Order: sequence, then C-alpha cells, then structure tokens
Amino acid sequence: MEDAKEDLGHRVWIQAEQRAAQGGVLFVRELGVKLAARHAEAADRVREYERQLAHVVRVLALTPGRDSLVQLLQLLEESQSAGGPGLLPPFVASLLAEHQQVDDLASIDFDRRGWNRLTELRACLFHELVVRGVEVEKSSPLHSWSLRRPAWHALSWLPGRRSEFEVGLNVAVDFPSRSISGSARGASTGLPDTGRMDPPTPRRSERLSLRDTATVDVHETIVAAVQAGGWGDCAAWVFMLDEPIAPDRVPALLPTLPMRCVDGLGPMDRFEVALRPAAEIWRLLFGTASMGGMYGSGVHGAYGRLWAWKSMAGLSGASADASAEEVEEQARRSTWFHFQADADWFHNDIDADYGIAALSPDRSRIAVLAATDAD
Repeated sequence: MEDAKEDLGHRVWIQAEQRAAQGGVLFVRELGVKLAARHAEAADRVREYERQLAHVVRVLALTPGRDSLVQLLQLLEESQSAGGPGLLPPFVASLLAEHQQVDDLASIDFDRRGWNRLTELRACLFHELVVRGVEVEKSSPLHSWSLRRPAWHALSWLPGRRSEFEVGLNVAVDFPSRSISGSARGASTGLPDTGRMDPPTPRRSERLSLRDTATVDVHETIVAAVQAGGWGDCAAWVFMLDEPIAPDRVPALLPTLPMRCVDGLGPMDRFEVALRPAAEIWRLLFGTASMGGMYGSGVHGAYGRLWAWKSMAGLSGASADASAEEVEEQARRSTWFHFQADADWFHNDIDADYGIAALSPDRSRIAVLAATDAD
C-alpha cells in the first residue's frame, strides 16, 4: 500500500512536469482539480473519524469505573497521532476529573510504571483535581507525582495545593457539567449587590491626562485569561498615579481614565462598580478562561487555572518572574473592583461584559481589564 502511494505521487509529479513542458497546461489544471477533490474528500473522512473517536473517548471517560479508565488510558497511549478537540488532554482530563473516582485516577493514571506517553494528560488532570478540592497530600500517588512534576511544563508554575482564592470554587457552578449527549455551565459575570460603590451622578465628564504605561508583556499578561477563553474582545491599561489614593476614591476615578472601555460614557449613563474580594476576581477570571465565552468551551480547569493566575499577576503588578506564592501575596494586598458600564465599548448582554480594576498595595498604580464577548 505504501509503495502504491509513493508510485502515485511519482506519476503525478512526472505527468505534471512533462505535460507542462509540452504546453498541456489544461491537463495540469484538470489534474490539480482532481487532486483537490480527493483532498477535500479525505479531509472530510478524517474529520468524521475524529468525531467518532472523540465520542468513543467521551463514553469511556464518562463511564465511571476502573475498567473503563484503564481502557481509555490504553487507547490514548496507543493513539498519539490522532487529533481533534475532543481528544486534547485538557478536555479529557476535565472529563475524568468530573466523572471518575479520585482514588481510581490516583492509583491508575499516576502510577509511574505505566502510561509513559500521557505526560500532558497527567499534568492537566493533576491540576483539575487540585482546583476541585482534592487534597494531594492525602494521596500517595498524587503527592509523589507533585514532587516530581516536570519543571519544564507550563503548569508546573502553579502551586500544588489550592490557594485561599480557590477554596471558594463551587463544583456545581464554576465547572461544566457534561453527559454523553451534551453539557451545561453556570458561571456568571454579573455584578453583585454587595460591596456596591457606584459613584453619584452626574459624574465629571472630563478625562484625566494620565498615560497608559502598560508594556506589551504586561498587557498580554493581564488579558491572558480572556484570550484563553476565546472571548470576543479585551483590553488592558495601567496607570501610575501622581499620588497614592484611598480605595474609596477609585470608583469615581475609573470613568475619568483615558480608556476605550469608557468612551461615550456620559455623566448620567450607568456606571456600576463593586468592591470585590480577590478570591471573587480570581473566580471570575477562572470561569472566563476555563469555560470560555458564548462560542467556545475554554481551556478547561488546568489551563484555566494557569491563565487566571497570570491575569491576577498582571493586574496586581507582580514582577514577571514572581512565583505563584508571590502573586498570591501581591493580589491579597491589592484592592479589587468589578465594574460595568453603558459605554460604547461594552454590549451589555447578560454575562458577556465586565471590567476589573486593581489598586496596588501602595495605592499608586491602577490596572484595568475590560472584556466583552458579544458580537
């Protein structure tokens, strides 16, 4: 069969070159049309095989029990060349964390004697379990793997235990619910009633002359969670203040900053803002990255955790080389705000717009993230 393929390829090359040299360019074009049609047919067949294989993987992942888990891992170990979104390790790990018993996952998937080609799946699954509240120290296989996680892997930057920001995650709300036939999710970006600090109207309409100091790297770090979640648009700004300000002055200051997300906001237009705990901001960013927007499924729990942390790092002003523990401390000492507005930039669809502002611990730096997922 392989010889036949090589012979066909050789004949196509020879025929195309010979006919073109003889002036038969029409023949060459028709040859190309036939090849393009065969390519499209083969691509359709590949996509159909990917869909079918993804369904088989989903059935095994969602069928609780050691037997189905072993068969799934064996299938993935033997099918490394297969592609498609339904086969990506972050997605499969998320399914396993939702439907399989922790003890089974720990004793089977994290057994160092097997599954040598499933490092990415194992890395994702570890953080799916951590962020869902599994205490790694109480499981010998998980604890052992946490001590020998590959240092080169991006997820190794994350802490091997849940931070104080992550403890409040609710499995029923902050994670998707999947079945054989579909899925549902319940994360919300709405502004809470508690902690409201809406500035009185009419507000001042003139803009401050502050300059956005966000570098390209800082901007990309701040918007990391939104971009990972595949939202429609996002932007970030960083402003260094002339003097430190008290947190209660931030709500009135935000609409006056030179930011696109408040363009067109009149002195009487809606601008709502609430003081939020750092944990709630992290939760909002995690939902954005892990479950995605209206037209995507996000990057799931493990990488959702990573990009939520990175956005928190950029917003709080942590150094580029800060550890997760250092980012957590910087974020804990910062003051966090959540806002929404009837400005031109936002579309004000339900759960499709939000703004986040962070006042640094020294109260002289304000960083802002604005996100929208509407068309």
